[in-house]
Amino acid sequence: MTPDDAPKPAVKTPALAVLFATVFINLVGFGLVVPLLPFFARSLDATAWQITLMFSAYSLGQFFAEPFWGRLSDRIGRKPVLLITLAANAVGYLALAFAPNVWIAIAVRLFTGFGAGNISTVQGYVADVTPPAQRAGRMGLIGAAFGLGFIVGPGLGGLLTQPQLGHVGFQLPIFVASGMAALAAVGVVLFLRESRAKADPAAPRPAFLSGLRDARDNPVISRVLTVTLVYMAGFSAMESVFGIWAEDRYGWGAREVGLSFMVVGIVSALNQGVFTGRLARRFGETRVLAVGMLMFGLSLVLQVVAPPAWFPALNLNLGLFTLPVVQGWVVPLCMVVGACGMSLAMPNISAVISRSTAPDRQGAMLGLNMAAGSIARIVGPIVAGALFSSLGHDWPFLVGAMLTIPAAIMAINAGRAMRRQAGTPA
Repeated sequence: MTPDDAPKPAVKTPALAVLFATVFINLVGFGLVVPLLPFFARSLDATAWQITLMFSAYSLGQFFAEPFWGRLSDRIGRKPVLLITLAANAVGYLALAFAPNVWIAIAVRLFTGFGAGNISTVQGYVADVTPPAQRAGRMGLIGAAFGLGFIVGPGLGGLLTQPQLGHVGFQLPIFVASGMAALAAVGVVLFLRESRAKADPAAPRPAFLSGLRDARDNPVISRVLTVTLVYMAGFSAMESVFGIWAEDRYGWGAREVGLSFMVVGIVSALNQGVFTGRLARRFGETRVLAVGMLMFGLSLVLQVVAPPAWFPALNLNLGLFTLPVVQGWVVPLCMVVGACGMSLAMPNISAVISRSTAPDRQGAMLGLNMAAGSIARIVGPIVAGALFSSLGHDWPFLVGAMLTIPAAIMAINAGRAMRRQAGTPA
């Protein structure tokens, strides 16, 4: 029996709605912190490489956590793992707010990353309750919750941040992020039902390396994990330096960066909630994935080739008040292209993995996929910091754009492997 032929439980729409709300609340808290993190680090007198190291530390913790939580959720269920990780997020954000120096902040980010292992668990929950043919669309809906969280979170973080107060001015958004994670944990306790039966404690536990061997031997999974590794390295390189890039080039602060991330969230939510599933059903997951990554690479190039002098600062008179239209207002427009690409990529990666994996191994394989992304997010920011400091501010963007090309080629090859497995013409 193939993974797609295995019997599935009835689709539990109320459970998916609760999960959607839980992911949204948690991502609001996450979205509060990410745009202001470079400015928070600079308030601790951090240099560019230390700022990017804060991003890498989080991903290092996530690298060890994701496969562990994914495998554990296959054994004990999705709900307990979601509770543990959300509680760890709440504690981690609270500790970050009181970090006295950048090295303590980096250590706290490492701990918070270890607690951020609920993405593969959420994806596993969706796979538990969704028929194979609908997974791309369902993964897209969960991705829309991520997008909506990034709509509300960065904007709220920008409004709550008071940079004129120095380090203290960044604490209130981080407190709110901690509260959001705690609220999401309460929602899981009260409203989310378990989607998997607990595994037999006497059953043999597969070793972590067995998951790697399974992924290596599967021609689809191995290619998709490579796509994640290459693509996420480019994305994380850009993400880790975007705040200081925009500050140095346009004089932006946390507010402008947060609003730019809001634009990304709006486009991602619309694409993933409306178009991703339809495009995947019409053209195939891997083709849509390849196009999405190339769109993201194009957006990075567009940001680099838009000199500040072409788009001077303006003031928009709205009657009761004047809204400053800052230099670099074209950057969010370029980011729209990238947001479209990103929203097409990640749900289809998850859908391809779930379609090519046995039900009792989906949590492990999705966890490995997140681990591959974590490796990329460990290396990407470190390389970005070195490129930013030594070669110039634009180089992390250019390198990220170049990496999307081999990632797109590998996605096409994964699609051919899927069709060979299904016995259809490649």
